[in-house]
Amino acid sequence: MTRSYALTRRRMLAASGASAAFAAAAPALLASETKARVVVVGGGFGGATFARFLRAADPTIEVTLIEQDRSYVACPFSNLVFAGMRELDDQTFTYQGVEASGVRVVTDRAIDVDAAGKVVRTESSGEFAYDRLLLAPGIDLNWGALPGYDEAATEQMPHAWKAGPQTALLKDQLEAMDDGGLVVIGAPDNPFRCPPGPYERASMIAHYLKVYKPKSKLLILDAKDKFSKQGLFQQGWDALYGDMIEWVGLSAGGQVVSVDAKSGTVNTDFDSYTPAVANIIPPQKAGVIAERAGVADASGWCPIDPISFESPLQPDIHVLGDASIANAMPKSAFSANAQAKVCAIQVARLLNGNEALATTLANTCYSIIGPDYGISIAGVFKPDGTMLKEVVGSGGVSPIDAPQQNRVLEAQYADDWFRIITHEVFG
Repeated sequence: MTRSYALTRRRMLAASGASAAFAAAAPALLASETKARVVVVGGGFGGATFARFLRAADPTIEVTLIEQDRSYVACPFSNLVFAGMRELDDQTFTYQGVEASGVRVVTDRAIDVDAAGKVVRTESSGEFAYDRLLLAPGIDLNWGALPGYDEAATEQMPHAWKAGPQTALLKDQLEAMDDGGLVVIGAPDNPFRCPPGPYERASMIAHYLKVYKPKSKLLILDAKDKFSKQGLFQQGWDALYGDMIEWVGLSAGGQVVSVDAKSGTVNTDFDSYTPAVANIIPPQKAGVIAERAGVADASGWCPIDPISFESPLQPDIHVLGDASIANAMPKSAFSANAQAKVCAIQVARLLNGNEALATTLANTCYSIIGPDYGISIAGVFKPDGTMLKEVVGSGGVSPIDAPQQNRVLEAQYADDWFRIITHEVFG
């Protein structure tokens, strides 16, 4: 049964602030004379948040953040670029704020981890020894999982699932196609980064098509029979875009089974399509450094202790964000940020000879269906044995029968959330 919840700004701020309150109490608990070394790999919403909050929790800890890019292009809100509602520059953030918080930022690529020797090796900056290591590498695309889709194919059929050049390429393709063209989005099976993401993307592309190329169609070929916030998305599509968007689920033959980038063909079990634009979102796995560190299992993702986020496969290595197996907690920027705050306190406690403390985490995922039209899903999660489980009755989705003013407010809350979280992490 779908649960509804009261729509208030207080709910959003309470959810985002739950972990922060836990972190704010930490410095008084964590007096230390030890100069421990913590290395962080990955400067997204998980890694950068962890680095800053760990320094705040215990300033005696040396924190080094290794990130291969000089700036970070945020995936949340990047779908709005396709609708012309944001620019890619609006999604781009530097690490100056992270450095100002006392974190050493190394612009380089981490290429290996010696878990036994407790060393991270980089491409050009040498080795970094650690007492504890935090891996927040996000996702890598699982090349080979979808026949025909490799790195070369992304130049013809962009995934745009890592915001940046691929986002710009997909936008250029949409702008170059003729009115009346077909756009295909291939959505993967679970698990993958941002479960509502493909459907928000379909919404934003449909908005662009409605304004500039109204004879065009958008087809979602899905490897699943249901998706996050499905009823709300489909209600919004009907209201805003009529029959412009068609969704085909797994049971109806929607799963993309192969592609041919040279001919531009997208194949399912029953049909083949040659769209004007193909956005293929392939299966995913944890960033490659997780595999090299020995913390990814056969699934390609990283099991964790639900309290400390420490890997059960390698001692003194913690994993959070999209790369982790967080069970009921989805792979989202909100989740990564919340996990990072809690994990920072747990690592500080462990380095000071204390036990990790069980706590709760929250997540809210906002999606934009059109201008002034937002929806969301929320939940609270807590450790239960070896898993993170959702607290029964803790969350839910936007009411299906809500008045339009609620959709306007949710779009505003989404914008508020993005401004707050990016300022907190990178500002």
